[in-house]
Amino acid sequence: MTPVELSRTVLHAVRCAVDDGELSVSVPERVVVTEPGPGGCGDFATNVALQLARPAGQPPLRVAEILRPRLVGADGIRDVVVTGPGFLNISLDARADLVTGLVREIRERGASYGHGDALAGQVVALRVPYEVRAEVVADAVVRIVATQGGRATVEHGEPVNLRPVPAPEDPAPLGHDASQWALLHPAPHDRPRITADHLVQQESNPLFRVRYAHARIRSLSRNAARLGFTAEPGPLDACPSLDAGPTRTSPSADAATPTTANGTHSANGTPIPTLLTPLTDHPRILTAAATHRAPDRLARHLVTVADAVLPFLPSVLPCGEEKPSAAHRARLALAEAAGTVLAGGLSLLGIDAPEHL
Repeated sequence: MTPVELSRTVLHAVRCAVDDGELSVSVPERVVVTEPGPGGCGDFATNVALQLARPAGQPPLRVAEILRPRLVGADGIRDVVVTGPGFLNISLDARADLVTGLVREIRERGASYGHGDALAGQVVALRVPYEVRAEVVADAVVRIVATQGGRATVEHGEPVNLRPVPAPEDPAPLGHDASQWALLHPAPHDRPRITADHLVQQESNPLFRVRYAHARIRSLSRNAARLGFTAEPGPLDACPSLDAGPTRTSPSADAATPTTANGTHSANGTPIPTLLTPLTDHPRILTAAATHRAPDRLARHLVTVADAVLPFLPSVLPCGEEKPSAAHRARLALAEAAGTVLAGGLSLLGIDAPEHL
């Protein structure tokens, strides 16, 4: 069961409760599922009971108890526990299946993973001043809005409805990619830094980490082909590098950059890398970036994906005399899924995703 399928399952439970007369609410268009927070348990959690409590006129805990039995009986769900004020914590039958399903979905959808219909049929009219940052942001918004089925137009003139803090100087000397990032990565109310820091090939540079992660993944795919194997979604098996504590090392041409190496484990002991959350969140982030006209949200999300995937990459290829196995193929598939998200996101920002770096 993928996160998207789980979200649909939760929505179905809400719909059943409404049809049975136990809840008197409008069924929401979507439900967000995330990894459990502090005090939670299981594989995923949702705050849908808190979301529906006020319109239902019932306490969140009561709404959660109404939804729980309908979720427990659903295919692919092993248990549901209510915690805190009404969070539903969901344990799946097999966590490894969740990773496999997510990777397959990303591989099947490719660059369109995360695209949806949140703005289907809508025309978003952007009115911007004659200023370089406003122009660049509007251009990115046009592409991002299109991912959600909408169409954005750009005009100049009053009243302006898209006015990020202007760039303090001409970003052109940074080059196309670095100048795009310098203008898009900060929140619209923050003044962009037009400095050579965006050109530094070190982990202190977020743009470098994002592009480096993509290049490393592409390199792993090429090296795997030389070793005679390709990516295939499946159980990740043991990934010892994910069990280490947080580390930081400088990137080099032949080594990934660990930034956080925490991993979680499913019931059967299979390590699940922390990049599962940002990959799962990508559709939600893309929708938010489109509806709020905020490409900065996508840019920061790409940094999160890069920082999550880099510690995982050393476990992808066989070491020493080790032979390629199904686990290596599955790890490569997961890495390539992250690369797909990074490449697609960079493209929406108008930035090149390099094969080599």
